[in-house]
Amino acid sequence: LHRQARREWGYGGTEDLTNEDLIRERYRGIRPAPGYPACPDHTEKWGLFDLLGVPDRAGITLTEHLAMYPASSVSGWYFSHPESRYFNVGKLGRDQVEEYAVRKGMEVREVERWLGPYLNYEP
Repeated sequence: LHRQARREWGYGGTEDLTNEDLIRERYRGIRPAPGYPACPDHTEKWGLFDLLGVPDRAGITLTEHLAMYPASSVSGWYFSHPESRYFNVGKLGRDQVEEYAVRKGMEVREVERWLGPYLNYEP
């Protein structure tokens, strides 16, 4: 997918990346994905799948735990900016979770459930 996106966006046409280069992320841009350290909230898949019509267009569905089916499926956001870098979200304080819940339109306990490993407090 990285190679295809790079060609379609017009900035990878002159690159000669091997599979090893792609695996080691030796290219411009990033593809963070829900559930990984830079984007730990799996619930972001709901919006992504809705926006893109994923079940109808690609036949990929989400389980009740937000795993993708079939299991070989991938999702994420592509950022092509040359200064894009991966990062990890650290531990979250209660105030951050409460504010995030407001922005997501979710109950705090629901956000805590999905982001449990990232909490810096006991819910």
